Amino acid sequence: MRPLLCLLFALTAIAADRPNILWFIVDDMSANFGSYGETTIATPHVDRLTKEGIRFSRAYVTAPVCSPCRSALVTGMYQTTIGAHHHRSGRGELKINLPKEVTPTPKLFQQGGYYTCIGSGLPDLDFRGLPFGAGKGKKAKAGAGNRLGKTDYNFEWDKAIYDSHDWAGRKPGQPFFMQVQLHGGKLREGAEAAREQFRQRVVRELGAGTDPSKVALPPYYPRDPVLLQDWADYLDSVRLTDLHVGRVLARLEKEGQLANTLIVFMTDHGISHARGKQFLYEEGAHVPLIIRGPGVPAGLVRPDLVEHIDLAALSLAAAGLGVPSWMQGKDILAPNYAQRDEAFSARDRCDETTEKLRSLRTDKFIYIRNYHPQRPHLQPCAYKDGKQIVQQLRALHAAGKLSELSEKLLFSPTRPREELYELSADRWQVRNLADDPAYAAVLAEHRQRLDAKLVATRDPAPESMAMYDSDMKPYLGKGNPEVERNIAQMKRWAAEGK
Repeated sequence: MRPLLCLLFALTAIAADRPNILWFIVDDMSANFGSYGETTIATPHVDRLTKEGIRFSRAYVTAPVCSPCRSALVTGMYQTTIGAHHHRSGRGELKINLPKEVTPTPKLFQQGGYYTCIGSGLPDLDFRGLPFGAGKGKKAKAGAGNRLGKTDYNFEWDKAIYDSHDWAGRKPGQPFFMQVQLHGGKLREGAEAAREQFRQRVVRELGAGTDPSKVALPPYYPRDPVLLQDWADYLDSVRLTDLHVGRVLARLEKEGQLANTLIVFMTDHGISHARGKQFLYEEGAHVPLIIRGPGVPAGLVRPDLVEHIDLAALSLAAAGLGVPSWMQGKDILAPNYAQRDEAFSARDRCDETTEKLRSLRTDKFIYIRNYHPQRPHLQPCAYKDGKQIVQQLRALHAAGKLSELSEKLLFSPTRPREELYELSADRWQVRNLADDPAYAAVLAEHRQRLDAKLVATRDPAPESMAMYDSDMKPYLGKGNPEVERNIAQMKRWAAEGK
């Protein structure tokens, strides 16, 4: 009995010496922070993380939409490799199971003695930064009834991998693995009444809202009042997110945990807009990534290419738990880490809208392959078409009031099969070099490199109609005829070979 007690005491001491691991994962937000060059707003708390840690200037998600991104994040695996690449998949009768060797990261932390939790990082506020149960409607009910944070995984998983919504329930000296899930860019969404309430909250908590006239838009979006106000609201969602981050940091300091906590700040993809979320351009796939904590050098900027699946590996390594051999993510903080020379991203079906896009970023270029070039960029999608900004863009298009660039990039009835952009010279990816003879060799190289990546990651076959029908079943009969029309349209295009 005495040796067993000694062993338990020893394990407890080892656990106490391990760092806590805390991830900030934010919805629908690009790198619009002061430390990334944003000048319209101030983001002091996220910028503090940058000053005290490492800022990665070229971090990318492997999927620019919530559930595939989060499925990849929590496993350290490409969503295409584990079959979790379609947004909101496995929710019908046909289920998706992880490969036998793949274990979600929270379970690995549990097995290593960590207390695992997922929530808001604050005991009295929810993922919106509001008191639990505040407001009206579905979101308020979710906040009141379940304090666990967003998961949105596209595979079957055991909810027991999370011990709680908050680290307060852990044993004395027990390290914690915490995912702080924040609403981010989604804070500004909803009907006009909800958006007005959001603006009132901004004034109440931050003193004033962002002036729409001072907003800088990408060149393919018109300086229309609706789009300018939306972007201003989005920047205010960034400010509220920054405020929430500051409150969590203050809590860690008050509890004496900040010095021993490895903090990772990341978003699950870029801004939700017509060329952002769901798409592989910089606006959709480039995200902020900041790491601060024990042993992390302060004020360092790393320009190498990294992928969001690396978070699992670097966190497990920091906790002394080791990186599983099956994991595709890499410990990018390891002394012997060999930097990537490419970053891979993929987009597949989102809700009812079938799609397949693949991209490869290298030091200077991004190469995108469109597998459905006979379809428009803005395919019918009830989720996207329900947004005021997309509705306004469609209205301006119908009225002939968009610029030639906007028409070409957003409303062309077809797309090029291949896209190639030189990122250093073309920040917004508006000049496709795929047909330029001067870049023929670059195109061929990237085409071959993407082909090799697809083989290496076991890129999946097209989704079967049985799986599509299974995943569409939860959408049917919900009083949304637009979704049902879109499903019929997807099937017609598929039958036509488009």
